[in-house]
Amino acid sequence: MSTQIILPRIMQVGENASQSIPDVLASLGCKRPLIITDAMMVKLGYVDRLQNTLADHKFAADVFAETLPEPTVGSIQAGVDKARHGDYDSIIALGGGSPIDSAKAIAILARHGGEIRDYKFPRQVNESGLPIIAVPTTAGTGSEVTRFTIITDETTDEKMLCAGIGFMPVAALIDYCLTLSLPPRTTADTGIDALTHAIEAYVSKKGNPYSDSQALSAIRLIGPNLRRAYHHGEDKLARESMMLGSTLAGVAFSNASVALVHGMSRPIGAHFHVPHGLSNAMLLPSVTAFSMPAAPERYADCARAIGVADEQDSVDVANRKFLDELEALNDELQVPTPEQFGIERQRFFELMPNMAEQALASGSPGNNPRVPDADEIIAIYRQLW
Repeated sequence: MSTQIILPRIMQVGENASQSIPDVLASLGCKRPLIITDAMMVKLGYVDRLQNTLADHKFAADVFAETLPEPTVGSIQAGVDKARHGDYDSIIALGGGSPIDSAKAIAILARHGGEIRDYKFPRQVNESGLPIIAVPTTAGTGSEVTRFTIITDETTDEKMLCAGIGFMPVAALIDYCLTLSLPPRTTADTGIDALTHAIEAYVSKKGNPYSDSQALSAIRLIGPNLRRAYHHGEDKLARESMMLGSTLAGVAFSNASVALVHGMSRPIGAHFHVPHGLSNAMLLPSVTAFSMPAAPERYADCARAIGVADEQDSVDVANRKFLDELEALNDELQVPTPEQFGIERQRFFELMPNMAEQALASGSPGNNPRVPDADEIIAIYRQLW
């Protein structure tokens, strides 16, 4: 049995990779890019620097900076209108996962029309949108190398998963220098998001030898460096390892799919506006404990890759060490419970059945080593509180 692997056509990885944008545009034959980003990238001066660099190479680039931390149908519509009527031939997506996810949706809708719900999973979107050059500024989502985007329908609080080759950026410029200014909270949330991608890709029922190799490499890079990057943001070696680990984790899950953590995480984010990486972090220990009996050897491999177990440890010992490490990581990185985050208890419990159905409808729980039913998902949500 063979596996189809989808990657960006161009990947530039390493220090100052983002400065290659003009060369990449020229190689693609693109002359009129639209920069899609967020207000923070403007405030930090990244957008001005990018526009100046492009101007030095005779490229004029307009900016759409109204993306939201959790993209919604409404938030992307202004970007769709701008992209559709601005005579642009490409998109530069600058920022964390949210601007990149927004750019993916905008690129498809600007070229093909309709509403993003029309492109929701299980539809596979293989038609090409405007070509995207993705420049991530966080080490977390891996969106620069994935064929997925997540857009929230604000009228139903549903996070819609959209998937297909059409959402894969044409180019990804992986520059860890852009993460050196990230605050500790963002470093932690995006870092655990990347770790979750790698773990879920490795235990996913859709895993394959290629995705396995990327996932384990990502865990080895993230494991020793997440705490270092959290406590010492100026540590360039830690930041570089986290950035590469995040990208490899993105490659892994894009070609193997995520599983139960992500399926359960999306409804928490949609209903209670918890940042995606943080809701993943909340869930990772509990979901791992639930799933471990169905894939003990796989989780033992993760324990060895992250560095808390060695080859002499039995599978059971390795698994216990892995669960202890996930709990310790959450403690050190100050990951709150839903209650500590400020979610109202009554509403959280009332919405559990709805969240469980939304999780199952996403398809991600079906990739889990142990596939839950709605009651089991509700039990994990209850435990999480």
